[in-house]
Amino acid sequence: MRISSLEIPGVLLIEPAVHGDARGFFLESYRRDIFRNAGVNDKFVQDNHSHSGKGVLRGLHYQLKHPQAKLVRAVRGAIFDVAVDVRRGSPTFGQWVGEQLSEENKRMLYVPAGFAHGFCTLAETTDVLYKCSDYHHPQDERGILWSDPDLAIEWPEMQFLLSERDRVHPVLKNAQDLPDYR
Repeated sequence: MRISSLEIPGVLLIEPAVHGDARGFFLESYRRDIFRNAGVNDKFVQDNHSHSGKGVLRGLHYQLKHPQAKLVRAVRGAIFDVAVDVRRGSPTFGQWVGEQLSEENKRMLYVPAGFAHGFCTLAETTDVLYKCSDYHHPQDERGILWSDPDLAIEWPEMQFLLSERDRVHPVLKNAQDLPDYR
């Protein structure tokens, strides 16, 4: 397993060792000891599965009082996955990173707690699995507008299908509730 730091400290790109033959493949998607050696000490408590058609955009989401670190991978199809630092006081506040994750490249993205997370689907059928370091608390959900011009996220050029909630999130500079940098 190869783990690389991205432009924002703490956000990691994970490339598992894939062992394949005529039967298919095998990979380890998570090993606590390897992740700990890379500085990831989260205890994952919840796994989520998202199924979408092409052009679905989900995000940018975060939880305020129960921030979640996430380990994200596309097991079918492909996504453009984005992490935005929304921690007040952080030296990288308002910066984002994005990576393409797919069933072909088998890469994963580790998104630390305190980051807004979102993705758009690039394939006709996409299944995303992700581990979370805290439980989902619906009353704690917050979001940032996916198209915030100050963030200038370079989303793929396509028509997006969004939930009503994701259409009306505030831009980052108008967000009332943001986590603090620790």
